[in-house]
Amino acid sequence: MKWTRSILVCILVFGSLLGCKKFLEEEAFSQLATENFLATQEGIESTLAGAYASAANMLTNNSIYTLGPQEFSTDIMWQSGDNVESTIAQYINFTLTPSTDFLTTNYDPPYQTIRNANILLENIDRVAISDQQKEAYKAECRFLRAVSYYKLYFFFGTVPLRKATTDELNMPRATDAEMKAFIESELLAVVPTLPAPGKEAAYGRAHSAAAQGFLCKYYLYTKQWQKAADMAKKIMDLNTYSLFATYKDLFKVENERNKEYIWIRPAKASADRRTANGWMNVSFPANFAKEPISGLTFLSTWVNFPNEFRLLDPFYNSFEAGDARKDLIITSYIDNTGKTISLLNDNNTRSFKYWPDPQASGASHGNDIPEIRYADILLSRSEALNELNGPNQEAVDLINQVRTRAKLNRKLLTDFPSKESLRDHILKERGWEFYSEGHRRMDLIRMDKYISSAQARGKTSAQPFHVLFPIPQVAINANPKLVQNPGY
Repeated sequence: MKWTRSILVCILVFGSLLGCKKFLEEEAFSQLATENFLATQEGIESTLAGAYASAANMLTNNSIYTLGPQEFSTDIMWQSGDNVESTIAQYINFTLTPSTDFLTTNYDPPYQTIRNANILLENIDRVAISDQQKEAYKAECRFLRAVSYYKLYFFFGTVPLRKATTDELNMPRATDAEMKAFIESELLAVVPTLPAPGKEAAYGRAHSAAAQGFLCKYYLYTKQWQKAADMAKKIMDLNTYSLFATYKDLFKVENERNKEYIWIRPAKASADRRTANGWMNVSFPANFAKEPISGLTFLSTWVNFPNEFRLLDPFYNSFEAGDARKDLIITSYIDNTGKTISLLNDNNTRSFKYWPDPQASGASHGNDIPEIRYADILLSRSEALNELNGPNQEAVDLINQVRTRAKLNRKLLTDFPSKESLRDHILKERGWEFYSEGHRRMDLIRMDKYISSAQARGKTSAQPFHVLFPIPQVAINANPKLVQNPGY
């Protein structure tokens, strides 16, 4: 059961009932009245479900709105077709403006989670449950709020830091130090209180390893190398997680609850597409009928949009021979007329990482989208150790764990004569491992290659200020104290 989806209906019903009170001008004595609903465990659970739903941000076109912006501007992927082409071109060509689409879809949902978390933190103590349960709920709220600020920070930079519902409506951006301190301190604070992985109340709810995973990534992104290495080691020492045996099968819907996934965006094939994984609908080539190697055949219940995600040839050609991770990239297909179409040498190969869900309903596939995998923890520790001490055996051994699963030869310490050479290889390894998962932009930024890589691809508009996206203009208009990022 996907808890974050099934209870969401309750909060929507709750909202509509609250709206009726003012319209009818009647005093509500129902349990669903504002002052009563949040004093019940049902009210807490329903509002928390809403927080989880917006935190997952599984919008109708999540592949376009949330994953896409993290890869369109990188050396991995581009797009063409449909009515979003002109918008996505702004990400690809570094010509974004504060009014560009998809910005609000990465700004509003985190703040919706933050709002719900603040409401809950101010009301949980009113509920007739044990102190232990209250603290557990509070830890979940603080986790969701911190992760929301984490995502806002690495997308837009500093933003208004709202910690209570009583904060002023118009607030200035927090300082960089304030943002960093809040994200780190909140995640550290909830680790001891959140349940151990596997002990959470329901699939998709917060646990201690998820908080540690976000801390590890936060330390890596902010180049706090020792803290990143130490946090990765703590996760490894849990002996809870491991690499899934077969990379090609890792992302299939039937394998989604596996020991490699530390934190995910839960997906469910739903009629309204608001909880679904939308990747495949924009990755099928035109008139796709069959993939000749695997035998995958297009089902009549699936949808193939004219909006097409395509991989760049230099990225596809960068894979080492025999790399099993390349098996999820198709290079040819049989179309509806029976003709075999090659996708090679035209920036046109396709990522089928989220292998089509046999039970998909139209454009709705049920593959969970991983946000933090154990492979990421291994490579994060490897990178941190290299930044601390230069090439060392442990850093190389960690890379080799990932390479062995990919059916590649082990690397030797002597293959890396310098810190820079190992750093460059880790960047390659991360590209091969995490393509189509929304990590590439931050990897390139962290290794100071985001802008230079874009310029090398001919994106002459790319400038240093583009490491942050512009804050949506509608947010600037609504808050006079909110100052736009430089350069926009």
